[in-house]
Amino acid sequence: MKIRSFSGGIHIAQFKEFTYNNLVKKVMPIRDQEMIYPMSQHIGEPCVPIVKIGESVFEGQKIADSNFFISSPIHSSVSGTVIDIRDILMPSGFNCKAVVVKSDGMQNPGGLMHIEREINRLSKECILEKIKDAGIVGLGGAGFPTHIKLNPPSDKKIDYIIANGAECEPYLISDHSLMLEQADKLIEGLRIIMSLHKGAKGIIAVESNKPDVIRLLESKCRDILNIEIAVLSTKYPQGSERQIVYSCIGREVPLNGFPMDVCCIVINVATIAAIHDAVLRSRPLLSRIVTINGNSVVKNGSYRVLLGTQLKDLLDATDNSNIDSTCKIISGGPMMGQAIFDINTPVVKTSSAFLFFEKQQSEALPEQACIRCGRCVSVCPMDLMPLFLNMDVYNDNIERFKKGRGSDCIECGSCSYVCPSGRHLVQSISVGKTS
Repeated sequence: MKIRSFSGGIHIAQFKEFTYNNLVKKVMPIRDQEMIYPMSQHIGEPCVPIVKIGESVFEGQKIADSNFFISSPIHSSVSGTVIDIRDILMPSGFNCKAVVVKSDGMQNPGGLMHIEREINRLSKECILEKIKDAGIVGLGGAGFPTHIKLNPPSDKKIDYIIANGAECEPYLISDHSLMLEQADKLIEGLRIIMSLHKGAKGIIAVESNKPDVIRLLESKCRDILNIEIAVLSTKYPQGSERQIVYSCIGREVPLNGFPMDVCCIVINVATIAAIHDAVLRSRPLLSRIVTINGNSVVKNGSYRVLLGTQLKDLLDATDNSNIDSTCKIISGGPMMGQAIFDINTPVVKTSSAFLFFEKQQSEALPEQACIRCGRCVSVCPMDLMPLFLNMDVYNDNIERFKKGRGSDCIECGSCSYVCPSGRHLVQSISVGKTS
């Protein structure tokens, strides 16, 4: 078996063994539970509420939309009553308007119909419109509206559709669980995307630490000529777009470019499953699989959670409400996720995981002087020199920072991880990129 990889990156402990054998469990809302739907769950312009306080809504009803090109509508994941429209503080530190719906516990779909369809009866325009109307964005974390990604400019011919199932961050198993339990939906969803780009080949990219997924997908794709399974080295950040494109097809995405510049589209496996439901079942994006993990939770695992569910309610529903020993909560992976400070934070479209760590696991090393060992240079997947970029920011020399290609940093954190001096490399580079 050929295992593919890229230059740089780090081999990091996975911490996934406690959750591998767990099936995905559903977390359903209870009566009078308050669901919070932020208007910005995607890259692009925030949505505007199209419902009013006191209005009744049904499961799957569109409650917010936008007229801007780069945006994505938002739907209520429960039936109930709109009780508030207010500003909330997001983990990013920015205020965002949100619609609050009190669930009636009935999950009444109203007039929402789920109609099974065949791909060959749908036009390209119809497929893209269904994806847009369903509010699907990149569920791997970026949140870019999917209907735009799948419809590149006419001069960009697409040769490959890469289904990103790498899930290279430690502790995360959401995509692993999805690929095991919804393999058929993943394959069918990939074929829907391939139908938009005639002649395109499908590649499902999976890291080598998921042998059960690899065996399952290879058996299901054995007789499908235009879909292959690419086994990737278990290395971080293998799931990053530039790195996964190079690992899969040997093409280098140009600096400041996109995968479509090398005739490729990269799309997360959870997003592909959502596309299947949107196109074939007219099902909007209402839920996603979320990993609950970390050394201060009791019941680690993968959970199918309705969007809008507050973290405190998710903890109660999963018997993890006793988190008194928790020192740090991270939304996403430990390498690129965001620390959060409020358990009222809602699950949104890009919430892949919530990790809970005790003080011993979350303490940062005291920052010391750089010893110029070069470890950060050797692991950087973008061929940058993080130690010099770090000094440029500290010395407020932004001009030299730009000449050193600081803006090309993908903020994967590999440099900070290997630094023996505990330098805050990725944090300072992030500051430099915004200067």
